[in-house]
Amino acid sequence: MAPRARRWLSAALAALCGTLSPAHALDLELPGNGTLSREVVRDPDTYRLPIGPWADGVLPILDVSGRVVQQAWRIDVKGLTTLQIMRPLAEQLEAAGFDTLLRCSGRSCGGFDFRFGTRVLPAPDMFVDLFDYRFLSARASAAQGPEYVTLLISRSSNSAYVQITHVGSDGSAQPTVSPNPDARPVARPGTGQGTVHPPDTGNADHPESTAANQPIVSTLATQGYVILRDLEFETGSAALGSGSFASVAALAAYLTSDPTRRVALVGHTDTVGGLDSNIALSRRRATSVLERLVEVYGVPRAQLEAQGMGYLSPIAPNLTQEGREANRRVEAVLLNSE
Repeated sequence: MAPRARRWLSAALAALCGTLSPAHALDLELPGNGTLSREVVRDPDTYRLPIGPWADGVLPILDVSGRVVQQAWRIDVKGLTTLQIMRPLAEQLEAAGFDTLLRCSGRSCGGFDFRFGTRVLPAPDMFVDLFDYRFLSARASAAQGPEYVTLLISRSSNSAYVQITHVGSDGSAQPTVSPNPDARPVARPGTGQGTVHPPDTGNADHPESTAANQPIVSTLATQGYVILRDLEFETGSAALGSGSFASVAALAAYLTSDPTRRVALVGHTDTVGGLDSNIALSRRRATSVLERLVEVYGVPRAQLEAQGMGYLSPIAPNLTQEGREANRRVEAVLLNSE
């Protein structure tokens, strides 16, 4: 083979090998002292990637397939806002060649509808305050095909939570996440420190500003109690259904955002059976809700108590099936925080 032909063939093979080599690993650095609490790898799998906020009963999504890696991180550093955590991570994704598809917060994402339409690792590994969370989805081109990353960031009174979801081909490298306790959080606009960016849509750094627009919270504030209307109890049963109940999640977010808040969970029944047995049943139903708030959402027990009223406080006649179903309920009663 002529030298010129050999040089051309060598260059062509080098170029081909370059296109087939794995993409470089995405390195993400978390601000603060973070720990990995859970990792789930599904290979292959399909992930419903949100690309728009929840609106008119629909969550715009893009079905992406490949190796799906989902991680939950916990940062035990007080004082960090969700915005301070999101900004440096978004900058790192941009520097790595990712284009943002969606970036939103709390109410602008669609509140609890968006949250429950998105794949989230279960509590206690991942916690999402419905009034204070931020979300980002992004896409990058790679030799093996497109890669996708989503970030979901929230916080409780003592900790911040970061969920990272990466979808790539079998040849793509898994993201490397390394907490950096010495990293300085990005300052908020107007502080005169750090890099200043335009604010995100929404106002999730101030939970109370969006809380007033949530039915659970606004009803508690104005009426002093609220019926948790989406709970499922059968006649004679104290077991709370296994599904995700938006009212319980909203109440948990309200309580964990301020440890001075306290509520009493009060169970009610229909008139089937005697008074003593119904009072005991209604108390067990209230206790089931209390345990769900504690075990799944991490609400401290000191903020909760459970009581039962039996059939002594109906909200509808017990003469019809509809009325009896309405009376089988649990209410949250706001208590004095002093």
